[in-house]
Amino acid sequence: MPKLRWVLLTSIALFVVAITMTSFVLEWRKIDVLSGVLDDRMLELAEERRRNQALKEKIDYYRTPAGVARLAREDFNLVLPGEEIYRIEIVSGEVQAVRQDPTQGTKKP
Repeated sequence: MPKLRWVLLTSIALFVVAITMTSFVLEWRKIDVLSGVLDDRMLELAEERRRNQALKEKIDYYRTPAGVARLAREDFNLVLPGEEIYRIEIVSGEVQAVRQDPTQGTKKP
């Protein structure tokens, strides 16, 4: 029969191992969750960087004379000297909808 001190030493060692393994598993789960969050944030960051780059390119374009001219034409309806403006108006005639009477075309006895 094992001596009491060996039983006590084994039980203490198993208790320490159990606590250590529980802590390890909990920390491993936290790391897994945090790595998922980090991946999501990295994707968001990459998307924001692409968006910022597109906006910087747009700003650079609108700082050029061609960009200013395009903005003036599209948003403010301005033209350069010597250009002619053609205004096209579409006037549609009055369209009357033909409504049929549901009783029309049926014979009454």
